Amino acid sequence: MYELESRQHTTVAAQRGVFLQRTYSTLLGAVLGLCLTLSVFFQLGWAEPMARAMMGGRGTWLLVLGAFMVVGWFGSRVAMTAKSMGAQYAALFAYVLAEALILTPILYVAHTFYPGIITQAAGLTIAGFTGLTAIVFFTKKDFSFLGGVVRWGFLVALLLIVASLVFGGFTLGLWFSGAMVLLAGASVLYDTSTILRHFPDDRYVGAALSLFASVAVMFFYVLRLLMSLRD
Repeated sequence: MYELESRQHTTVAAQRGVFLQRTYSTLLGAVLGLCLTLSVFFQLGWAEPMARAMMGGRGTWLLVLGAFMVVGWFGSRVAMTAKSMGAQYAALFAYVLAEALILTPILYVAHTFYPGIITQAAGLTIAGFTGLTAIVFFTKKDFSFLGGVVRWGFLVALLLIVASLVFGGFTLGLWFSGAMVLLAGASVLYDTSTILRHFPDDRYVGAALSLFASVAVMFFYVLRLLMSLRD
């Protein structure tokens, strides 16, 4: 009996290992796909007009911030609910494209007016994501309690953006970006913990999409925070 249980445990552990390998391989593929898509946008000359449209007014900039969070929420939602592998791949492809469209304007501004800042933001994002992932893997702590914090945090942030857009009178600058970086970090902890414990083995694409959404939000607000510090 003990030998049978040991074999079953080994099989489950091996399956989970394959699931995690596929999840992070797919995540890497999504990141590379995003970089390739952004490169194409810049090569086609779309970046400058998109950036000018964003810089045309404060309201447009706030709408971009709101759109980024809404797309992130939608991506995470699909990751948790999509059943078929095809639906998960379609959602991942659509999400990568949407993120490229949203990131292109701010990347153009950063590249033009803040030399070297994109590399710094990417490095800090990679370091932050790696460190938070290591915390989950090595401590084995369940961070599912952060789910409510993340959901309510993003909702409050979205309401602040809407309020600033409608009523004016206050700006969402340095402190907002810093708070969003912290919230994105909490999202990475929550997503990683959820993937380790609750995602089925055949939903690695959805798991990768969920992580990609958190990484994209973190990078966006790290970049915005660094830009605010240089102003």
